[in-house]
Amino acid sequence: FGVFEMAQRENVSKLRKTMEIVRKTRSIGVIFALIVLVILASLLSPYFLSGYNLQALTRSLAFVGMIALGQACLLLIGELDLSVGAIAGFCGVIGGVLIINLGFHHWLAFGLCLLLGAGCGFLNGALVAKLNLNSLVVTVGMTGVYTGLNLVISKGRAITGIPKALYFLGQGDFLGIPAPFIIMIGVAGVVLFVTQNTIFGRYMYSVGNNREASKILGIRVERVQIITFMMAGLFAALAGMIMVARLGSSQPAIGQEWVLPSIASSVIGGVSPAGGIGNPVGAVLGAVITGVIENIIVIFGISPYWQTAVSGVVVVAAVSLDSIQRIFYERKVKL
Repeated sequence: FGVFEMAQRENVSKLRKTMEIVRKTRSIGVIFALIVLVILASLLSPYFLSGYNLQALTRSLAFVGMIALGQACLLLIGELDLSVGAIAGFCGVIGGVLIINLGFHHWLAFGLCLLLGAGCGFLNGALVAKLNLNSLVVTVGMTGVYTGLNLVISKGRAITGIPKALYFLGQGDFLGIPAPFIIMIGVAGVVLFVTQNTIFGRYMYSVGNNREASKILGIRVERVQIITFMMAGLFAALAGMIMVARLGSSQPAIGQEWVLPSIASSVIGGVSPAGGIGNPVGAVLGAVITGVIENIIVIFGISPYWQTAVSGVVVVAAVSLDSIQRIFYERKVKL
């Protein structure tokens, strides 16, 4: 038994070294890619580094960044939520109904919508954890549910008349920095603290690395899954409500184009789709890269329809790179 335990400890040590190498090389690669993108864009267009464009860029990428932070937490435990965009739109419409149709105070409605987003995440997580269902299949189905409810309630029309007191969250800025971007940084700080400085954060990494071993160690895997889904739903609702503040109305289409970029941002930022590797805050760096790419498409007058195609290519490329890095370093450690 002593020899067996020593071998196990040695394997664990090798695995940790492998994960650390993958994390460091991915971070360096992401930063290098971002620098190259910025240099190329600034050389090809004098408008890229203008104050107006940088404000527009940071404001727009903040929404995907908030969604990506929740998505990254899910990827960390080996799960995925394709309904986050639908949750954002659903909560945005409910916010409009509460404020305009039912006369709720705007800040009360805002808070209730955040709770609704967490509730949607709870429902997704409970279906995955309690019924042992595949998160991909569950969240595809729940996307239809949330989108359908969104359209039934709004009848496919925008709900106008949102109080101007909310506008600052989406349209305002502080010292030239857009308010949505500041809020995203705040969310990133919370995620960083939870994942790196709490017991729950360690549980997330454990579940992502080995679910069965985590159960043996006494970790309540189902609880970790549900809470993480709730975090993703909460961040989606926050992004949806801030977009309502930016537009000044509740649009049924809010969030429809956030899912693919959120996955791309998370994987680019170093969070492995296989689970257990990466820092969810890296999703912010990934969101900056995807935001820069989309901004370049706009600046150079390329059809906006290419944005979806580019997001898909980036997701496939990032996942492929992650798989290649894992295989390469695992072989290197074995040697």
